[in-house]
Parts: sequence; C-alpha cells; structure tokens
Amino acid sequence: MNLNDILQNPSHNLALVIGNGINRYNSDGNINSWDAMLLDLWIKHTDDDPKDIPLGISLTEFYDALDLSSKSKTKNLQKEFCDFLVGWNAKSHHQAIVQWARRHNAPLLTTNFDETLSDCAGLKLHHSDAVRFTDFYPWASYFAEGEIEHPEKEFAIWHINGIKRYSRSIRLGLSHYMGSVERARALIHKGGAQRLFSDKKHSEWNGCNTWLHIIFNKDLLFVGLGLDTSEIFLRWLLIERAKYFKAFPERARKAFYVHAGRELSLGQTIFLKSVGCEIIKEPSYEALYGDSWSGV
Repeated sequence: MNLNDILQNPSHNLALVIGNGINRYNSDGNINSWDAMLLDLWIKHTDDDPKDIPLGISLTEFYDALDLSSKSKTKNLQKEFCDFLVGWNAKSHHQAIVQWARRHNAPLLTTNFDETLSDCAGLKLHHSDAVRFTDFYPWASYFAEGEIEHPEKEFAIWHINGIKRYSRSIRLGLSHYMGSVERARALIHKGGAQRLFSDKKHSEWNGCNTWLHIIFNKDLLFVGLGLDTSEIFLRWLLIERAKYFKAFPERARKAFYVHAGRELSLGQTIFLKSVGCEIIKEPSYEALYGDSWSGV
C-alpha cells in the first residue's frame, strides 16, 4: 500500500493531519525549521550561542529552558516565534493537498501555527462556539468557506497547537502541552454522560464542536509530521484514541502514518503500531507531496 492507494480508496473516511514537513518541502534552507527558529530566540535572549539543539532535551523542553534562561523582562516568546512566520507563502503542493481535502469533504488538521493552508484557499476563520471562545485554546475555531455543522463530515482547516493570529494559543513548551492535555482530559473524561468515554451517542459529547471530535471519529492520515517524542500532546491523544477504540470496538477507525526520507527509529515504530497506525514509507518526498494529491 502507498499514499496513492490510501487517497483513492473510497472505503476510507479520511481526515488529514498535516505537520511542518509541508512547509519544509522545497523550502530555502532552514527558513521553515522549528529548530532554527528556537535557536534564533535562544541566541537573542541568552548569553549562549549553541549551534544546534543538544541531545538530552526535546524541542518542547528547549523552549521551556529558553523561557527560564531569558534575561529579558519584557519578552513575549510566543509572539516573537509568530513573527518568524510572516511572509510564508503557499506553494503548489500546499494548494494540491488543500484542494484534495476540499474535493473529498475531508477535515484537515494541522500542528502548524501559520495560516498558509487556509490562505491558499481563501478561507475565513469561524468560531463554532463564539460565546465561550478563548484565544488561549481556540479549539472550536476553524477556517472554511462558511460555517459548518459537523466537524467530522465537512471540509475545514483546524489548528491543533494554536494559530498565528492568536499568539497566546501557540503551544511550544512542555508546560504548554501539559495545559493542552489537562484541557483535553477534562473534555474526554469528565462530565458524566457528556464525556467521550460513555455509552451515550458519541456524536454528543463535550468536545463534539472541536477538532478533538475529528481525532476520535475519522480515519487519520498523517503527512509531514514527525510524531516524535516532542509531540507530547498529540501522542497522548493517540493513546487515548486507542483506549477509546478498545472500549468501543464498534467505533474504531484506522490511521496511516506516511513518511519519506530516513527510517523511523525502533521506538517510534513501536509507538505508532501500538496506537493503531499503519506505517507507510514513500520512496521520496516528491512522492509524498506530489502527484498523488492531484488524482481523484
């Protein structure tokens, strides 16, 4: 099986989960590298001048170390990180992936903060729960042509880890991710009959108007996303997803992790398989971002 097979199989009920690989493909140098941007902030705010992020610390922990080590009293690291994203533009592969999702009414979730994907389709930001909207966690906010009623059935673009225009929503550090876990855990496990893990109709729960509903109700296709140990929040969600399907096997959905380049580590392979992801290796990044998206 390859990416093309997945995209052309009508039995799959797909949602796309897109990472920063889509921005790094065919980019100029390290312009779109999280590592490079965090290093720039480190150099700006501390007396150290590291050449790379050292072994023994994850990207999320490096951000927290930066926050703790900074000598600036007026810093706003989330806002400064967003400033790096200004001027990012969509390329043909961005447009092809968005148009595929649009044609198939497939929700598109992204861990990216930039709005390149929504910009290339001319989409507007909507809030499905405007009364309780918070720019800390805009999980019920999405980019689409108009308002939607069913997150899992309609095309829209959702941001898992925050949106550039709301700098306080940007999840960069381990402490940020732990806050996301706490918020998601409350939606998933608390609230009696309104929690996800209940026998009640699963279309009616605390998170049904957020992107969380898509995670638990669609076949997921991961593209351009490392899903390594830095992705604490999303990896935790995949564990909860697997537990949910084990408790309610009739609700189980598939997941596909498609990648190119170097081989996955043994630990990453063990994790992905344990949470129900089928791992598929494409022969090149061209195959990952190229012609497959222009088909049916």
